[in-house]
Amino acid sequence: MTSQLNDLLEPVSAGSHRRPLVILDGGTGTELVRMGFTNIDDDPLFSARLLSTNPEAIKEVHKRFYKAGSDIVVTATYQASVSGLQKHVGMTSEEAKNLIKNGVLLAKQAAQEVRSECPDRKLLLVAGSVGSYGACLHDGSEYRGDYMGKISINDLKAWHKPRIDILMEAGVDLLAIETIPCLAEALAIIDIIEDIPGCRGWVTFSCKDGKHTCGGDVFSESIKQVMISERVVAAGMNCTSPTYVSDLLESLQSHSFVKPIIVKPNSGELWDTTHRWHGGVKNVSELAKAWTKNGASWLGGCCRVYPDDISRLKNALIN
Repeated sequence: MTSQLNDLLEPVSAGSHRRPLVILDGGTGTELVRMGFTNIDDDPLFSARLLSTNPEAIKEVHKRFYKAGSDIVVTATYQASVSGLQKHVGMTSEEAKNLIKNGVLLAKQAAQEVRSECPDRKLLLVAGSVGSYGACLHDGSEYRGDYMGKISINDLKAWHKPRIDILMEAGVDLLAIETIPCLAEALAIIDIIEDIPGCRGWVTFSCKDGKHTCGGDVFSESIKQVMISERVVAAGMNCTSPTYVSDLLESLQSHSFVKPIIVKPNSGELWDTTHRWHGGVKNVSELAKAWTKNGASWLGGCCRVYPDDISRLKNALIN
């Protein structure tokens, strides 16, 4: 890990003082859609498709989030896997590995360019996105978790490990193990990273209400279980409706966690089977102060949370 990340993760005693505020990014894929790349909505690779067709667009999105105030951006590898790139792009295994590595390089280049343009920005880190197995099925099952009864834990580990190895080889600062619907999958991934020297990451669950992950596990118990690992530096929820965040945070209060709690919700809109967003938008910046009072210290957004939303969120928290 970099010294910058080490500074963020200095242990604090429960109740001693507040953790440093860390601003995360928003929805990389949905920002790309807003930029005009609407075809990725129906693509089994989602934003990872542009790693091969328009890498400069991905770098531009990372730069937009950094400039909006994000301290950490997440690579566009959420829906990328070696097997998926082989299947949907026709790449060899080696070509697929190099493309995933390039996803890390693009984020690093974005950080370097923003740092040169804004020398006062010191904390610009890169988290390698490790999406759930369900995300790469391209059927919305990262919001159900029902695939867990159809794949063995050993096969799940065998599927996840290549991408994790590639991201670490490419030099990410940490991993973003995200949109995980089930505790069992999170623990399987943690087993992998515990065998990789220097590997650290955060874990965020997708949640279906104010108490449960999308797969039906109790959220507070899931956070407790993943926080046990020394390799997990922070945990919380992502791509979850802002409506549920306060209740989810409240459910953690009795545990007195000393590691950072992450809140990275979506816009509150719903994604239906026609691959369209609908419903009311929640302003995450208006809710963020309440979330920090309830224990969150790493905050950002997910789908349909754009760079300007991140800018407003940061301004709301520092003013």
